[in-house]
Amino acid sequence: MGTIVFNESKPIDFVAVGRLCIDLNANEINRPMEETSTFTKYVGGSPANICIGMARLGLKAGFVGKVADDQMGRFIVRYLTDNGIDTRNVVTDRTGAVTGLAFTEIKSPTECSILMYRDNTADLKLEANEVQEELVAAAKLLLISGTALAQSPSREAVFQALEYARRHGVAVAFDLDYRPYTWTSDEETAAYYNLAAEKCDIIIGTREEFDMMERFESHLAHNDSQTAAKWFDYKAQIVIIKHGKEGSIAYAKDGSSHRAQSFQAKVIKTFGAGDSYAAGFLYGLLQGWPIGRCMTYGSAAAAIVVSSHSCSDAMPTADQVNRFIEASSSQI
Repeated sequence: MGTIVFNESKPIDFVAVGRLCIDLNANEINRPMEETSTFTKYVGGSPANICIGMARLGLKAGFVGKVADDQMGRFIVRYLTDNGIDTRNVVTDRTGAVTGLAFTEIKSPTECSILMYRDNTADLKLEANEVQEELVAAAKLLLISGTALAQSPSREAVFQALEYARRHGVAVAFDLDYRPYTWTSDEETAAYYNLAAEKCDIIIGTREEFDMMERFESHLAHNDSQTAAKWFDYKAQIVIIKHGKEGSIAYAKDGSSHRAQSFQAKVIKTFGAGDSYAAGFLYGLLQGWPIGRCMTYGSAAAAIVVSSHSCSDAMPTADQVNRFIEASSSQI
């Protein structure tokens, strides 16, 4: 069985806190952005994508965040609502902040990049006193995202959500989601990432993101088992370290480790894989599945999303994931 025990009396399965933005994905793929004329608009931001993924899988989900008082902000809230996500704690900014934009470049299935517009964005204006304790308290699992730690007051809002989670027996997952351009220094980044990670039950990130957190710890060798062991001295029960095409490995506090099964996919773009993987994995944990099965489910969800043009729109239903796994198994 999984090593996380969730409070089954909670009425909401999952609440995410953090970035809500707009993805503008290139329609003319396999070419540089300089030669791209048109884009398709989707809701974006890692915590938003993961939350949408959980809702598509059939879970009761909510979101804590802030949107701009403009058409883009209203588009985001409507999209979340249309997907059955509780938006009572999605606050509208009144300072004139704007919605973050992410333009995606799809040069090839393996060469993708993102051009981010993150100046004066509404999601980083979320204040600690705007986080609703009753929504966090009602959840089995809270997800925080590293980007929301990059600036105040959003940083304090995340720590307020963590305090409410601890107070009310809510498990916490941390999607490291490191975006260097929103931070002012390596020291600041490592300090706040580590402070947040100490309070989390599940930590999910790439090897490079964990290296960033260990930047000032010369005694660590930056190997996976050593990295995981450090967090088991705090609150963590599961640490997942992702290695891109080489797959991911999950370490559990009981000493076990698990490798993800990979699936063949007709890849259109690489972004979105991590968000769909996280949604599938966390969904499995909430079902009480063993870690290995959760990883397989996350890998299947990721394979579906990288085969699609969008991230949020492509988040699969449980039926789609199950059919994909069955079809893949029959081809072996």
